[in-house]
Amino acid sequence: MSQIGVLIVEDDPMVVEVNRGFINAVPGFKVVGVARSGREAIEMIKELSPDLVLLDIYLPDVDGLTTLQEIRRIGLPTDVIIVTAAQDAETIQRGFRYGSIDYIIKPFKFTRLKAALNSYATLYNRFRRQAQMNQAEIDSLTLGRGQQVDEGVPKGLNEVTLKQVFLYLLKEGVALSAEEVAEGVGLARVTARRYLDYMEKSGKVVLELQYGSVGRPVNRYRIKE
Repeated sequence: MSQIGVLIVEDDPMVVEVNRGFINAVPGFKVVGVARSGREAIEMIKELSPDLVLLDIYLPDVDGLTTLQEIRRIGLPTDVIIVTAAQDAETIQRGFRYGSIDYIIKPFKFTRLKAALNSYATLYNRFRRQAQMNQAEIDSLTLGRGQQVDEGVPKGLNEVTLKQVFLYLLKEGVALSAEEVAEGVGLARVTARRYLDYMEKSGKVVLELQYGSVGRPVNRYRIKE
């Protein structure tokens, strides 16, 4: 089976070497090149035709989002995973809107990148093997992605949904109840509560108790500073 070629777009030499080592440690992947600016990335994608690009946002000439837009505008046939320190909700949302298949925030653990690469390999190999897919096969590639991430997402929780809950809290910027999150994300209240409780235990969110004049206090959750 052919290896999946990856272009690293990153201007920090130390980060380049870390990412290179991580990628080469995942079977089925190889680094085919390194671009240190957005314009260089476009030219190298044209020349090398990588299957996948690891793209930083902060680049010395044009930013990664502009680079991603240009990749899509001129129709370069490559997939993109954004790997960056940028974690504001607007940038993350724009990254997905412009066609990034994943978004990894620096600093990250090897297990997170490995999970992203393995998930991509599943997509890549399925598309190469099959000319057509039914709905169940498409659902297995989208709804089920990320459920078995090595960093410890418990059985029964979906990492895609976990990201949606996190991004909603990040976007709102205030402490919300499980009911408010459920309504905003489109989940059942009990389901939203399970994700919020997990995020609180793993240190991603902070639990605040809101006391009213009568009755039990309301649990409210906000992104940890």
